[in-house]
Amino acid sequence: MQVGFFTMPLHPPGSSITQTLEDDLHQIETLDRLGYAEAWIGEHFTTVWENIPAPDMFIANALARTANIKLGTGVTCMPNHNPFMIAHRIAQLDHMAKGRFLWGVGSGGFPGDFEVFGFDPSQNAHRQMTRDSIDTILQIWKDPKPGVYESDHWRFTIPEPVDEFGLRFHVTPYQKPHPPIGVAGVSPNSDTLILAGERGWIPMSINLVPSRVLRTHWDAVEKGAAGGGQTPNRSDWRIAREVYVAETSAQARKEALDGVLRRDFEQYFLRLMPKMRMLDLLKADPNMPDSDVDIEYLVDNIFVVGSADEVTEKLGALYDDVGGFGVLLAMGHEWQPYDSWVRSMDLLINEVIPRLPTRG
Repeated sequence: MQVGFFTMPLHPPGSSITQTLEDDLHQIETLDRLGYAEAWIGEHFTTVWENIPAPDMFIANALARTANIKLGTGVTCMPNHNPFMIAHRIAQLDHMAKGRFLWGVGSGGFPGDFEVFGFDPSQNAHRQMTRDSIDTILQIWKDPKPGVYESDHWRFTIPEPVDEFGLRFHVTPYQKPHPPIGVAGVSPNSDTLILAGERGWIPMSINLVPSRVLRTHWDAVEKGAAGGGQTPNRSDWRIAREVYVAETSAQARKEALDGVLRRDFEQYFLRLMPKMRMLDLLKADPNMPDSDVDIEYLVDNIFVVGSADEVTEKLGALYDDVGGFGVLLAMGHEWQPYDSWVRSMDLLINEVIPRLPTRG
């Protein structure tokens, strides 16, 4: 099994974006030195907590400060972009990365961002726009025929080339035919993971859901693969989790309950999820009352918290429970206290991951 990182990021209102960007970049540098395989960076426009609106720019800076770690958009929210523009930005970034880039794509999920760009999520137009946009980008990377490209949500023209002056569509990705594409799934039997299966893309499962939902995620991948003539490989499956490792289980649990994990969930996620009617996703038992979904429940049932031995046991149980997966994505939080969080990330990659199974 490999280990990577997924950062939304998470910073409380009032934080300096100048400082948080630097702190987030420092995290990526540290993870690169520790040997983490990959890191994915989120994109949002209208949430103060998740304050990176341009993960491609962040990745461009991080590439210059790291040597080996692969970096991905987590995700490029397609309804936020004109496909002609994003095709160029992603292709350029792929050249700058020289093989260290992963392209995460999705339809987004934050209500404020939908409002900005004129989407009503109840109508599901953002999902079709996402498929249309990705297909259009892949097509023009493959064969940029001149002409008008349009949908209900965008329109652009690729002009006829003028060879005399070297005027033509010309920026295609470094990796051929395109960077590895990752797709995140949230809900049970996720439509986006069906798409991942259809296309042979990387399936990624959200950090908040219990095993009962994760199992449906792989079912969705297999369903899509069957329809698309693909052979899915569990080693490609990424599962995200809050992970905190300390010298003892008691210490780990106390620091999780007293630190940034509690802050980020009590002040953000556990307020946001009910408003988005998504709290049920967190429930190991669908019939449990909403009031039972608190930080102690999360630490004991969804998060992976403990000593290196306990975390190894919990991740092994998760692996068995879902039938196997290839990459654990540890979720990003502010590293406060710094030394304890760096120690946690160190223990995870050097003491826990080597003892976990792999599955092809």
